[in-house]
Amino acid sequence: MAHNGLQRGDPVLAEQHFARLLEMIPGDVEALQFVASRHLIRGDAIRAVAMLLAADQAHPDDANTLHQLGAAQMAAGDLPGAVGSLQRGTALAPHMFVARLRLGMALEKLGETHRALVAYFGAVNAAQAQGRWLGDANTAPGLRDAVRHAIGFIDAGRRQLFDQVLEPLRQRYGRSELARVEDCLSIYLGEKAMTPPDSRQRPKFLYFPSVPSQPYYPRERFPWQAELEANTAVIREELRAVLSQPQDLEPFLQTDSPQDAADLVRSSGTRAAWDAYFFHRHGERYDAHCARCPQTAALLDALPLVYVREHSPETLYSVLRPGTHILPHRGVTNTRLVTHLPLIVPPDCALRVGGEIHAWQEGRCVTFDDTFEHEAWNNSGETRVVLILDSWNPDLSEAERAAVNDLVGAIGDFNRESEVLTPKG
Repeated sequence: MAHNGLQRGDPVLAEQHFARLLEMIPGDVEALQFVASRHLIRGDAIRAVAMLLAADQAHPDDANTLHQLGAAQMAAGDLPGAVGSLQRGTALAPHMFVARLRLGMALEKLGETHRALVAYFGAVNAAQAQGRWLGDANTAPGLRDAVRHAIGFIDAGRRQLFDQVLEPLRQRYGRSELARVEDCLSIYLGEKAMTPPDSRQRPKFLYFPSVPSQPYYPRERFPWQAELEANTAVIREELRAVLSQPQDLEPFLQTDSPQDAADLVRSSGTRAAWDAYFFHRHGERYDAHCARCPQTAALLDALPLVYVREHSPETLYSVLRPGTHILPHRGVTNTRLVTHLPLIVPPDCALRVGGEIHAWQEGRCVTFDDTFEHEAWNNSGETRVVLILDSWNPDLSEAERAAVNDLVGAIGDFNRESEVLTPKG
């Protein structure tokens, strides 16, 4: 009968039937939620809270009840209680972006500025990931002012947070030495437009402005490559020992989604396979792998690799099986460059960066900016292997490298706190 009232658009009748239902079944969650919502509409937040507390007691892991309870507690002036309920609800259902928004509002009113910033940022990102809150057209009218406020709060809060990260470096190196870093941060925060001199360049995460924009970098910029190339035979010998036990390789793409893998790797044969033997992955050193290939590891340790917490270095044997094509994609930042040392290169294998094809030559390094669209293929019937490593873009100064390191670490920390992914790769 209550549902009939709802279907007829008669909330008063529906409330009457739900109230009768509660006389028979006091813990019916749907009835408690509906009657509580009616009390809240009438301005009786205290009765609404009481009914929702009863619903929570009957079914303590219902995220919708907790969201509604948090809203009612806010209306009743119980901000600490609202924070507790909304935190429980969003932990159960992280996709509930309106609940996250309300959590941010409650925390802001309590004066907990950083926690409010985290909640607001998580709310807006969760909503936009679902195609919501991109503008007034896809924001519910009743939420538009709150969403605009949250976005403004985020803009000011993140600016202040990351300014604090850079301030010690400004004191150490001088503000003028960090001018390009300041521009980099402004672009990341959306305060300035990203305008690379080459339109083919589009990093997924962090763009560092005012450095040369080029798909491939000349060899003379990297004098350390000579020592690496001179040891090609030594590295290849350790590689062959690894290939003799292929069970130690792992897929380069760490994803549980077959679709994600299919979007990046394709095969003209029976099975696409892009495998890896990592020495470092997102900054983590694989000690057992390094111990197994000690000469390769020692050579890598002597190189000016990028060290950025949870991001770099990334060093590995990259194993591309016959018929495999790594489809066009882009990297995360132009603050670092990618170098390949080709170890085993059959015919009909190549790399394309920014539309320019490079044919690998065994023992001869090639360095490129992977924020340009790039792809690679092995159209032969044999396995292709290159040693991959990343190094700092040589056009960054010592001060700029230190700033990027600290800034990326702080961005990662904040995003993790907000349950927002930071692009890696």
